This record gives sequence, structure tokens and C-alpha cells, in this order.
Amino acid sequence: MKTFLVLLAIGAAAGLMGALCGVGGGIVMVPAFTLALGMDQKTAVATSMAAVVVTAVVATANNMRSDGLIDWKVVGIVALSAAAFSWWGSDLMKQLSSPVLTKIFAFLMIAVGVRMLWK
Repeated sequence: MKTFLVLLAIGAAAGLMGALCGVGGGIVMVPAFTLALGMDQKTAVATSMAAVVVTAVVATANNMRSDGLIDWKVVGIVALSAAAFSWWGSDLMKQLSSPVLTKIFAFLMIAVGVRMLWK
């Protein structure tokens, strides 16, 4: 039951932060999966990617209700590029160790956070 409640809390935080900040929830889910549930980094990343599909579809459906909120031309170009590179990235993720992935994720979070604070 405790794990179920932790998963509900992770989902709530990821959905809210993903919808508010456009982070896709992975920025919340990956650390939560590793710290609260003890998942290794690879499992946390792969599980997060699967969960983000659902949250992205739901948030997009809700955002479509506001005319002009989504720039579909940008979506098309970015989605094609992201899809191609995510295939390559998921192969690369499988080859790297969990500690290396953790360091890459932590560095990215810090770098983006610092950049946002000082911009």
C-alpha cells in the first residue's frame, strides 16, 4: 500500500510539474523513482519515458481546447527530430552504466537550473 501511495504522489507531482513547466514529468519521476523506490537509473528512465507518453497526451488534449496555444508547425518539426534522436538515445542509454546516467542527468538538471536562474 505504501508503494502505491508513493507512486500516486510521484504521478501527481510529475503531472502537475509537467503540465505547468513543460518538463514532461521525467525531471520529477526519474529522481523520485531512484530515491523513493530504489530503481536503478536505467529502469527509472525507461519507466519515466513510458509514463510521459500518457501525461503528454492528456495535457495536449487539454491544451488543444485553447485556440492557438499549440504551435503545430513547431510540434511537427521538433517531434520528428526528437523521435529520431530518442531512438538513438535509448540505444545509447542501454550501453551506459546507471552511475554514468545519473551523473549526466544531475549535470543537465543543474546546468539548466542555473541557466534559468540567471537568465
